[in-house]
Amino acid sequence: MSDGVNRNRLFRACTVSLVASAFGFAIRAAILGAWRQDFNLSQEQIGYLLGAGLFPFAISIILFSLIVDRIGNGVSLAIAFTLHVASVLVTIAAPLALPAAGASPEAVAAGQKIGFTLLYVGTFLFALGNGTLEAVVNPVTTTLYHREKTHYLNILHSGWPFGLALAGLLVIASNVINPAYIPGRLWQWQMGLVLIPTLLYGAMLFGQKFPVQERVAANVPYVDMLREFGAASCFIVCFFVVAGINQIMLVAGVPAFALSTQLIIALVPALLFALYIRSFGRPMFVILLLVMVLLATTELGTDSWIGDIMRTVLKSPTLGTLFLVWTSLIMFFLRFFSGPIVKRANPLQLLAASAAIGAIGLVWLAKAGTAPAILFMAATFYGFGKSFFWPTTLGVVSEQYPRGGALMINAIAGVGMISVGTLGNPAIGAVQDGAFAAEVRAADPALAARLVDKRPGIFGESYAVDPLKRAQITTALATTTPGTTDAVALARQQALLDSADSSTKQGTLAKIALLPMIMLVCYLALLAYFKTRGGYRPSYLLPEEDDFTDDEQLRVVRGRMSVVNAHASS
Repeated sequence: MSDGVNRNRLFRACTVSLVASAFGFAIRAAILGAWRQDFNLSQEQIGYLLGAGLFPFAISIILFSLIVDRIGNGVSLAIAFTLHVASVLVTIAAPLALPAAGASPEAVAAGQKIGFTLLYVGTFLFALGNGTLEAVVNPVTTTLYHREKTHYLNILHSGWPFGLALAGLLVIASNVINPAYIPGRLWQWQMGLVLIPTLLYGAMLFGQKFPVQERVAANVPYVDMLREFGAASCFIVCFFVVAGINQIMLVAGVPAFALSTQLIIALVPALLFALYIRSFGRPMFVILLLVMVLLATTELGTDSWIGDIMRTVLKSPTLGTLFLVWTSLIMFFLRFFSGPIVKRANPLQLLAASAAIGAIGLVWLAKAGTAPAILFMAATFYGFGKSFFWPTTLGVVSEQYPRGGALMINAIAGVGMISVGTLGNPAIGAVQDGAFAAEVRAADPALAARLVDKRPGIFGESYAVDPLKRAQITTALATTTPGTTDAVALARQQALLDSADSSTKQGTLAKIALLPMIMLVCYLALLAYFKTRGGYRPSYLLPEEDDFTDDEQLRVVRGRMSVVNAHASS
């Protein structure tokens, strides 16, 4: 490209930056068991941590979508890099809050609470960095390849599953290290691996020159971008931001808002926004925003939990992590080599097929029993299903609403992240907690009375098996003389808990499968809508030969050449 914009190098650097984002996600998913043990976390608390790794993404991606054209891509990426590095350091420091051996139960509980808070803050910072990063790389990609958006968005987002797979393999390899030979905890060193791709993408992007974003090059006014987005979309985004703040309050021990209060709070900025822009927004985009809530929970929510679920089912942390690695490798190859598929099917057809395959894969995983070979076959099916969800949805938005600029493509990604963070992941955790507690109560009411606690959560009070009390049974069994009455009773309790934990976690996948089923209906309805309008067609703002240089005069000329009928796109 002219004016010093090296399109190929810039695109590769953007792809590597998503590898770094995925590293933090995958390594956190792989070390959940260690966190649970060190800080005595419930499944719902694990859900909060998984959520914090996702929903702050929305805060930064939407904020920077509004200002990135003014402050510049380079500044935005420098902020993302700083947040990523700070996140790793805060997370590694969390065990410093734990008291020394022999401390009182109160001191232990207080240290675990502070440690959990540090884990939460570190995870929160990483998600902010991810959102800031993606606020740049998504619109940059659609600008560099404005006639092949869906294709290159899939290639860009192949960096995510590649990072998941690579990080998972590194965690498995590092698990052979004897913790006695290294200072600190093994998981701290594993978390430090995130710095490798982070420093790499920082070096690759340093000094790069970025193209003018498509909307800006076409001279579409800023307020027109806001009108494309609309008041209805603003309300949805504001609600999930409020839900994210609500979760922070809950984690901090502050009384949280009721659902009705959250809706009212979100309505205020949405009404003010409506008064300013006087536009409802694009109805189809509103539908896609709501569908994105289901999509994100299906893909990212399941990815967040699949390692832990399969670790329990197969009694092997390594096999649990390999599930994420395997489905991620499938995603990588399908996204990276998506060209022939994207040319044969329009994006909505691809999304409908993906939803159907994903639902079947999740049900199969839930019903497949405990045979590793069968489970991996089911995981393969699920991996095929989820591969195109995220980038293809971004492709639909960027192709249909180019006048929405960086805001609309990043807003839908933000809603996906924040919804799975505030609702999806905690809900999956709460479902597991509730099902586990109910099954233990049904099998052994006396045991449940000892182990099950009532805990507050974003969905109200719920019941969960206390992991520390459960661990005490394992400890007692190890120190009791085999063959005695006590040993037999403890062994029975241990077996009951292991069986219930495994079956309820695996059964949760069948409940998640309801989400892609609903998605399938929505995509078929959208396909029917486009059929009435002559079929699915992308909208373009600029002529095909445009090279998106930074020359101001060329930007004005291109603005005059923008395609008039793009404004009439649905």
